[in-house]
Amino acid sequence: MSVVQKVLLVTGGSRGIGAAVCRLAAKAGYRIAVNYVSNRNAADALVAEIEAAGVEAFTVKGDVGVEADVLGMFEAVDRRFGRLDGLVNNAGIVDVKARVDEMSAARLERMMRINVIGSILCAREAVRRMSTLRGGTGGAIVNISSVAAVLGAPGFYVDYAASKGAIDSFTVGLAREVVEEGVRVNAVRPGIIETEIHASGGLPDRVAQIKEMLPMKRAGTADEVAHAVLYLLSDEASYTTGAILNVSGGR
Repeated sequence: MSVVQKVLLVTGGSRGIGAAVCRLAAKAGYRIAVNYVSNRNAADALVAEIEAAGVEAFTVKGDVGVEADVLGMFEAVDRRFGRLDGLVNNAGIVDVKARVDEMSAARLERMMRINVIGSILCAREAVRRMSTLRGGTGGAIVNISSVAAVLGAPGFYVDYAASKGAIDSFTVGLAREVVEEGVRVNAVRPGIIETEIHASGGLPDRVAQIKEMLPMKRAGTADEVAHAVLYLLSDEASYTTGAILNVSGGR
């Protein structure tokens, strides 16, 4: 099948890594569903940009941590495109810097609900549409993990690191579960990337503060992560499943 006919859903697609994935996938010819949870202006602007380049795209609002929203997102894709060929599980959160002995149950529940359960629910719906066992024609899922899953993020975001560790395990398990059904499942582990996520975690200057400690002496870009994601979505990665690709500048 031509890439031009394929449909890609990117969760958290309006900003940062998600937006970079949407732009790059659109250039490759994918029709794009841009999920957002609150920033409609950013999502609308991205869709307008993609459509101006002659590629079909639309926005779909939904909180991946709410099952009803997840079901609604995928139903919207069904109505608009009638198929699904790729999912990028990008939506996720980080919280303010804290030690584990300072974390509330509410913080932990929110972290796991959005970062872990949300990704699993979205993958579930994608498999239901793509698996040859369920009448689909196959497809690819790329989960966005983090190098924090390996490093643990002590003194900063151990809960976030733990949520991404769960994503790593989920990636390997789901890949093996659906490997005979035409669905490939992989993950990308970004390192320190220049996006808005640092500000949302209360550390807007984090990149500037630590860049000299990074092996490459700089942060990565959202585009650098997006290129890895697009490779894993593509037929060039047809024999790759259950893989976790570090895009961390050697960190």
